[in-house]
Amino acid sequence: MGTLLETKHLKKYFEVPQGTLHAVDDVSLSIEKGSTLGVVGESGCGKSTLGKLIMKLSQPTSGQILFDGTDIVPLTGKAFRSHRYQIQMIFQDPYATLDPRMSVGQLIAEPLEVSRLVQGKQAIDQRVDELMELVGLAQRLKNSYPHELDGGRRQRIGIARALAVNPQFIVCDEPVSALDVSIQAQVLNLLQDLQRDMGLTYMFITHDMSVVKHISDQIAVMYLGQVVEKCEAKELFANTMHPYSQALLSAIPIPNIHIERKKILLKGELSSPINPKPCCRFAVRCPYATEECFASEPAYREVKPGHFVACHKVGQHNDNNKQ
Repeated sequence: MGTLLETKHLKKYFEVPQGTLHAVDDVSLSIEKGSTLGVVGESGCGKSTLGKLIMKLSQPTSGQILFDGTDIVPLTGKAFRSHRYQIQMIFQDPYATLDPRMSVGQLIAEPLEVSRLVQGKQAIDQRVDELMELVGLAQRLKNSYPHELDGGRRQRIGIARALAVNPQFIVCDEPVSALDVSIQAQVLNLLQDLQRDMGLTYMFITHDMSVVKHISDQIAVMYLGQVVEKCEAKELFANTMHPYSQALLSAIPIPNIHIERKKILLKGELSSPINPKPCCRFAVRCPYATEECFASEPAYREVKPGHFVACHKVGQHNDNNKQ
């Protein structure tokens, strides 16, 4: 279907008293139209910062963000406005992102009024009703306030606000991590239904491997600001190559007491993302690390069609955790 969004050598550095913090470091990704790219990794790996860069809530230090072939990094003001409506975000905390002084109807109407895509009180009110029905919010909740609703309904408001301006691409920043498991399933199913019916493209950021397996077409694994493995979702779970990805997959619970999976326990402390040394950032925790891993940074390369890995020893450690 063609590539909708692509990043090329995207970087985001922050100056801190100790030096330069490499939050996102040379990330190159592409996402096909109508598909979902899952971005997974432990807290602090840079996945949420990557999402904010794509939204241009934060300006990249360097690199390109190509949306439908146009580099949106240098765009500002009116030049960027048309792209702003095409790229929206669903945030992790549905309560913190909603104005507690506004009703459900007012919250969903706000992006319509700001964008002026729909004009006139009657037309806006009708569109609000349509969006509420689309995301599964009962009309009786139109005059309710966020504090009167549970987390699932609050997140549905956030989804409705993102859909209000008819985007093509949505960054989902851990949209179900703050919800109960049963509500998580409802919201995930809603997102998949919306994608199927509206042709939406997602970047789904999460730390939950079970969730990312359920919703993603492709998965990118991040570690300390870098993508260390990227491939089709089925391929990642069937043929895990990077030792960090293997450790993540080994931690997924199996709902069967008769099956025991060998967990890979990572030892050692995280390397600092401040002024990182030119070596493999996972080396200090990797059970397969050699002198080469501490001496040079591994190239991010395509080891088989569609399967990219950044590891010196890929292919030499075949103790994969197949699902």
